[in-house]
Amino acid sequence: MKALTLFGAGQLELSEVPVPEISEDELLIRVRAASICGTDIRMWKNGTPRASRSRPLIPGHEFAGDIVKAGSQVKGYSAGDRVSAAPNIGCGHCDMCVSGNTHLCREMEAFGVTMNGGFAEYVRIPRNAVIQGNIMKIGDDVSYEAAALIEPLSCVYNGQILLGIRPGDDVLVIGLGPIGIMHIMTARILGAGKIYVNDLSESRIAQACGLFPEVLPVRGDILEGFRSYGISGVDICIIAAPAPDAQSASLEYMNMNGRLLFFGGLPDSRKIVPINTNLIHYRQLTIQGCTKQSISEYRKCAKLVNDGRIPLDLIMSDSYRIEDYAQAFENAAAAKGLKHVFRFDGTGSEQ
Repeated sequence: MKALTLFGAGQLELSEVPVPEISEDELLIRVRAASICGTDIRMWKNGTPRASRSRPLIPGHEFAGDIVKAGSQVKGYSAGDRVSAAPNIGCGHCDMCVSGNTHLCREMEAFGVTMNGGFAEYVRIPRNAVIQGNIMKIGDDVSYEAAALIEPLSCVYNGQILLGIRPGDDVLVIGLGPIGIMHIMTARILGAGKIYVNDLSESRIAQACGLFPEVLPVRGDILEGFRSYGISGVDICIIAAPAPDAQSASLEYMNMNGRLLFFGGLPDSRKIVPINTNLIHYRQLTIQGCTKQSISEYRKCAKLVNDGRIPLDLIMSDSYRIEDYAQAFENAAAAKGLKHVFRFDGTGSEQ
């Protein structure tokens, strides 16, 4: 089969590798769509301890496809099922796993990060992923591209559930890449009042306003923009960009009892961020972080997509054959468009 293989920093190659063998308690998925994430970009540029010439890694943790083979001991899944995958697999017995938070397991494995993932024609689903429920069936009306994007959507949903968005809360989203757009989608579902949006890129502001005409753009100085709308602050602020300065300034934008979400990590060279702790104290603010998603949250988002409540197809801006991976990664790294997705035609041979 064809697979996009990472050998080290800057060493991403299209390879011919064997189709994975599965055991009696595993699944084999034929990948139909797999999208590029910021994690994939960082691994391509910086490498990862899990990828080397002696032990290459197939990236890709946002993917969907068809089950083409189910082991004889597998229950609940059959060949022909259309499915997507929650990528994070816990050990199953630590305190985090038994609480349902397998994504916070210290021994967690993840498709495309610590084990072979979806930038290939086929993916093996190991026993622990099958029994933990990582594989989700998708409806016939859901495109494979949209199904692949359930993974980042559920990361967004995790953050907003932790924030506790309540009906009528005014929200500011800073950073209008694909994650920022998903934050708009999810805040609308959870009952947000007014949604204000900000980005350094005028084209991204225009794109967000085009997709969601009810959002309110804030350009330039955010506090001045608020004054133009007759407000002094918001209840919720989401930093959906790796921007230390935005994190530092965001406390100024908050109403009393405001809640902030710092979504996503920062570069190691800029991970220490100065903040005004008096604002936390006197405005009684909460700063929330988040990472990944639980399987329960993944399934909730899959249901929202299956039910047509969140139109993830809006976020897919470009699709590629796997042979065109270099252009796909360059475009994704340059933040051109929103989501960049590999499509597979499914003509490869089955084992």
